[in-house]
Amino acid sequence: MPTSLAYGLCVWLLRVFFFPFTRRHVIGASHVPSRGGCLLAPNHVSHFDPPLIGISTSRAVDWMAMQELFLHRMFGAILRRIGSFSVNRGRLDRAAVRTALERLEAGRCVGVFPEGGLRTGPTSVLEGAPLKPGVAALAQMAQVPVVPCVIIGSDALYSPALWRPWRRADVWVVFAPPLPPPPTHGDKAASRQIFEDQLGRILREIYQRTVIDENIPEHCWPQTPQRRKGQEEPS
Repeated sequence: MPTSLAYGLCVWLLRVFFFPFTRRHVIGASHVPSRGGCLLAPNHVSHFDPPLIGISTSRAVDWMAMQELFLHRMFGAILRRIGSFSVNRGRLDRAAVRTALERLEAGRCVGVFPEGGLRTGPTSVLEGAPLKPGVAALAQMAQVPVVPCVIIGSDALYSPALWRPWRRADVWVVFAPPLPPPPTHGDKAASRQIFEDQLGRILREIYQRTVIDENIPEHCWPQTPQRRKGQEEPS
């Protein structure tokens, strides 16, 4: 389990680090329950999403992160210290599932990307792609609410030009009201599918509404890392 001191120090350092490079717009942070087990389910457009989302809520988030991030001994130790735990995305990782359920039972907030990895364009839930199985099953087994979350603009940080102090990329982090978990009675598989469809629809609605309400310019909409780095020609 993470220590509150280590997590708090990490959040402070990340806020200081990102301040010269990003301008965060946080919407609906009060929707994240202040206590009790819950799942945080954001879209995923860049490797910067976990820290930027984590510093946008007062609730500590235990991220389910790809196991490749833990290969470096020191970085892996830091991730574990602040509550992150590894998952093998290539198969059903029962150890990761057990860890997630243990954290939820202990009243923690567990962050899971329901797209299963970085997604932009037609492969993204924001453009209609289905979610990967997982979040609905965890919510159903643990009987905890799921907080939909959308992040926009974090992929701009792939552009080297923005890593100059005070260029500041605009990043929006939007939290929606929690969804109750799928029921444990009746057809469980059907309940999970209904839940996943609902979560995907809500994520799309949040994204579309935020783009309009916040007047987000097109250059801030999700793009591939390759295009942000100038390695891919615009279509």
